[in-house]
Amino acid sequence: MSTSKSPYSVADLPRHPLRPRVAVGSLIGLCVLVELVLVAADWGLIGTTRWRGLAYQNGAFWAGLLYDWRPNYAAQPWVMFLSYAFLHAGLSHLAGNMLTLAFLGPFVQVRAGRVGFLVIYFLSAIGGAAGFAVLGNSPQPVVGASGALFGLAGALLFHDWSKRRRTGRRLWPVARTVLFLVALNLGMWWMLDGVLAWQTHLAGFVTGWGVAAIVALARGRP
Repeated sequence: MSTSKSPYSVADLPRHPLRPRVAVGSLIGLCVLVELVLVAADWGLIGTTRWRGLAYQNGAFWAGLLYDWRPNYAAQPWVMFLSYAFLHAGLSHLAGNMLTLAFLGPFVQVRAGRVGFLVIYFLSAIGGAAGFAVLGNSPQPVVGASGALFGLAGALLFHDWSKRRRTGRRLWPVARTVLFLVALNLGMWWMLDGVLAWQTHLAGFVTGWGVAAIVALARGRP
């Protein structure tokens, strides 16, 4: 996910926005490690070529498990709300998501703190999965960190919207960015022939916006 124009001014940005941060780097490292292991298995370098299928069977988000499907293990219907965010559909899928996380993550952490950033990230992943279950009816699984990433985008836009309201500035730039994200999802949905978990993106965004507001209040910010 990318935007053509940032909703922030230069003065709004942290002094060293791309400086490595432990929380962001740890999430990226874990996702990369998981995908590299699965790619190595796909190529026959380690384990078996069945590893990717097994990872999806046991870690992807399967909406049917919330209804009448039989889980592979007792905790799967609960674990999958987070585990799916650490699995990806290949190196290109991983690269796009991790570049987005590397860009958005530090900005959110500057505004919400390390704990706040992690709370927003993980709750957005959970919210994205819940949105897919409620709004969709696909038997296919969901993998990828995009629900959490849209949550980070929602958090950033909340902070921009909140600051603009306090200072009496125009809210149109925030609305414009939201419209851009909607158009981006529509374009991706069309290019991928409908194979896009837009429900996860939408629910993740809404969750990130709401959790960012709660985190801001908890940190004593208006």
